[in-house]
Amino acid sequence: MTDHLMKTYARQPIAFTHGDGAWMWSTDGKKYLDGLSGIAVNGLGHNHPKLVKAISEQAGKLIHTSNLYGVVEQSNLADRLCEISGMDEAFFCNSGAEANEAAIKLAKYYGHKKGIENAKIIVMERAWHGRTLATLAATDSPKAKVGFGDLPSGFVRVPYKNFAAIEQAADDNPEIQAVLLEVLQGEGGINVADTEYLQALRKLCTAKGWLLMIDEVQSGIGRTGKWFGYQHAGIQPDVITLAKGLGSGVPIGACLAWGPAAGVFTPGTHGTTFGGGPLVSVAALATIQIMEEEGLLAHSEQMGQLIRAILSRELAGIAGVKDIRGRGLMVGVELWKPCGELVAIARDKGLIINVTRDNVVRLLPPLVIKKEEAETLAMELAPLIKAFLEQSA
Repeated sequence: MTDHLMKTYARQPIAFTHGDGAWMWSTDGKKYLDGLSGIAVNGLGHNHPKLVKAISEQAGKLIHTSNLYGVVEQSNLADRLCEISGMDEAFFCNSGAEANEAAIKLAKYYGHKKGIENAKIIVMERAWHGRTLATLAATDSPKAKVGFGDLPSGFVRVPYKNFAAIEQAADDNPEIQAVLLEVLQGEGGINVADTEYLQALRKLCTAKGWLLMIDEVQSGIGRTGKWFGYQHAGIQPDVITLAKGLGSGVPIGACLAWGPAAGVFTPGTHGTTFGGGPLVSVAALATIQIMEEEGLLAHSEQMGQLIRAILSRELAGIAGVKDIRGRGLMVGVELWKPCGELVAIARDKGLIINVTRDNVVRLLPPLVIKKEEAETLAMELAPLIKAFLEQSA
């Protein structure tokens, strides 16, 4: 068969036909335990009956009208997101990169309104914010930037979790107007920011008149055991960005603003054709409702603790295991050496996992994963890691 797809992905030799809960079936009929959930997207797992019903019913009514008109479902979603986040207003788009583009534009325009025409944004080492030109510039991945020439400027990069570096950047760059970071870096290797750092950063941004912008694309919507990762630190950001788990597989992104960031955008300053249409808004509303009804925030935290505990026990004392960390159902096992081979090894055993930053095994299972499934994931993965390390020693 001729393949007319652009070669933008190094795809694995597998395709899936259907799923149920935390399980998927490939085209050859083999069953797999999903430890990745579409890279933190399918929080409700696969084929959740309430989500399927909500999407199906809306598809039979209205799918798209455009933002030339009011969209009732979009307004309802904005209300719910602001209710659970403490934010003031929402802009909807189609992806995490677009949500971060909106945040970057908002910070730039915030500076413009203060008379700063080239506002700068502090970003972090090991950060990942997207593949559009501006979000790629904010991302710390030299490999992803190769071949794209001069990227947009205005970003000041500092080490992650290094507050002194941010203070120094402030002294060196009077044009700084915002800080953009992930409170839990996903692509960067499941790196968790501590509470004291985040609280100090919130105080500094308030004192400087900067916007504190938190990328919750991967960590948001219950993934860490709370609606949003920043809530573990008891702070309120000025901007948060969302996508991935927000629509449980239906593409939707959001940029939420609070306090000084609210009201910065006005008609004509930003927009999108598809953002926040009736169908995707209903999917997101259903996602939030189902998560509340099924207690998935607490469940996510419990299952994440269980997986980390089992991995810590089974891999204790194993040479080559550097760290086991995470929060909720964002779990990372860092090894001392590259371990990309483990993806295929695990797949052959019926487990879907991921490796990021070359040497971190990343687990992002559905939030609906059952206790016995979480135990299976951890108990079957641990010996594969052991065998890999022993074989490559």
